[in-house]
Amino acid sequence: MERRSVKPRRSVLFMPGSNDRAMEKSKSLPADCLVMDLEDAVAPDRKAETLDLVCAKVRAGDYGSRELIVRVNGRDTEWYEAEVAAVATSGADGLLLPKVESAEDVIDADKRLAEAGAPEDMGIWCMMETPFGILRAEEILAASPRIKVILIGLADLSKNLRCVHTSTREPFIWAMQYCVMAARAHGIDVIDGIHPDIEDDEGFAHSARHGKDLGFDGKTIIHPRTLEMANNIFSPSKQEVEWSKRIIKAFEEAVAQGHGLTSVDGRIVENLHVDRARQILDMVDQIEKLTPGSSENEFGSLSV
Repeated sequence: MERRSVKPRRSVLFMPGSNDRAMEKSKSLPADCLVMDLEDAVAPDRKAETLDLVCAKVRAGDYGSRELIVRVNGRDTEWYEAEVAAVATSGADGLLLPKVESAEDVIDADKRLAEAGAPEDMGIWCMMETPFGILRAEEILAASPRIKVILIGLADLSKNLRCVHTSTREPFIWAMQYCVMAARAHGIDVIDGIHPDIEDDEGFAHSARHGKDLGFDGKTIIHPRTLEMANNIFSPSKQEVEWSKRIIKAFEEAVAQGHGLTSVDGRIVENLHVDRARQILDMVDQIEKLTPGSSENEFGSLSV
């Protein structure tokens, strides 16, 4: 299935919802998506006041074109109902559900959002970080048209699998590939998990490239220092952009002459290659809108 929309989600930065200073600073950071966290990053006795703070920040805006997502606490907690209801009308672009393990988790959130008056385009994002969550990924993603993105949570998954988060990430390969497969089947985006060592730039770059090779659309970020690296790695390269423009032009010329395929530099080009090329150019266009001036500097001219 084709993606429902083309949005840059190269870098998804998590920040504590209780940290007013961090949320203010995030307005100037080059993150594609911001996740204001009400779950792990907030102490139990500060949940209520943090919910009020986060909703006020989202309503106030001034975050540019970045997607604003709020991670709520799980359905089995005392804070869940109030958080979903408040986020529904906060103006956030989406609500992130932690530790999703069943279609019922999504259906319940969808129902509560609708009852609370959430706009139809408010998305549901899902954290896939438990064995049940991974194994049921396909049925979870089929549960609601609101689902826009899934994120694989490697820290919790490592704990639950009793495995080691190695530099090669071998213990997670099957789970990662299955999440990519399920996401693509439903036309949604999928975000790679964190790199656990925030000071290991080389390791971060390796894991980000590995995620891109597997088909992920972006990277979960827990420290601003790696934002630029994630954006660079998950952006189309100049070579990809130039190749995309060339094959689109060649294919259009072939179609005009009544042919259904052509070749460029000895490589067969047909409609499926052109569809992917158009996705790449659409993504570059969206990146330019998010960060004006980036297209010419990073990708060259966009004219086809």
